Amino acid sequence: MIRSLCWGLSLLLAGATLAAGADDLMKRAQGQFKPIPQTPPVIEGNEATPEKVELGRILYFDPRLSESHLISCQTCHNVGLAGVDLQETSIGHGWQKGPRNAPTVFNAVFNVAQFWDGRAKDLAEQAKGPVQASVEMNSTPELAVKTLNSMPEYKEAFAAAFSDQKDPVTFDNMAKAIEVFEATLVTPNAPFDKYIKGDEKALSAQQKKGLQLFMDKGCVSCHNGINVGGQGYYPFGVVEKPGADILPPEDKGRYAVTKTASDEYVFRSPSLRNIDLTPPYFHSGNVWPLEQAVAVMGSAQLGISLTDQEAKDIKAFLVALNGDQPEVLHPLLPQRTPETPKPALSVKKQ
Repeated sequence: MIRSLCWGLSLLLAGATLAAGADDLMKRAQGQFKPIPQTPPVIEGNEATPEKVELGRILYFDPRLSESHLISCQTCHNVGLAGVDLQETSIGHGWQKGPRNAPTVFNAVFNVAQFWDGRAKDLAEQAKGPVQASVEMNSTPELAVKTLNSMPEYKEAFAAAFSDQKDPVTFDNMAKAIEVFEATLVTPNAPFDKYIKGDEKALSAQQKKGLQLFMDKGCVSCHNGINVGGQGYYPFGVVEKPGADILPPEDKGRYAVTKTASDEYVFRSPSLRNIDLTPPYFHSGNVWPLEQAVAVMGSAQLGISLTDQEAKDIKAFLVALNGDQPEVLHPLLPQRTPETPKPALSVKKQ
């Protein structure tokens, strides 16, 4: 009888210890991360009216914003592929290869800035860049506005979205409409979001091991907050620089923006939301297996060699960051007119 009572008490104590450990892990995670909200955030100074969001959706899919009439926002940030193009570096005008991997547009509204080097302060500013980049859409603000003004449906849509303006078809307004649409591309309800909201069963045992390793090993120092990253700038290769294939020596990152020596090879930390769905990895796009990317970060940023099992456990946790993917209907685009500029496919020599 006494032996049975002692055995039962030991089981209760063991259960209480496990429960306390699980509760501690959840509390630690709640202190470091926030769940993706169910509704898009409000963008200061750019009201997301239904008319503006709808205009942004149409513009996002319209390849006529490019000089070739072949490349749209959707080309490099495919909403059916978790907001990326699954290329090492994107293909642009005249089959030119861009210098960096295209980051996902999903949850990008939560990043501190846009692009790997943070050169765009928000999504509106970011939307203007690819349109004008010769290696991407190879257009100009003047050509984009001329194209939009040539189609009556666009003129009506801009007038509805920016009803307080006398001449609403502008390059700035194009970017603002795309911004409010892109802000709707959020992915809530990831298993990890459910976990930090209090659902202990939302993560598997292996994912919880991966979460603990992610915090204990130091990954959380750069990848935290609502986007599990995207909030700061860090040198790539804090402890050990990766090889030239992963860290191309000619791409000095944020240095190109600030011209400050300490910003050489500094990049904005990427969000790890839906990271399992968005290979290849790093700004060079030269790593495809997620476990390998985890191992590279361990050695380059933390100066540690993760075991194969630790890399697998961390990967399992990262898979739990996959949220509900937005379903976006491809719009019927406004019909061109005889005034619409014709496509140009040639690549001009710089």
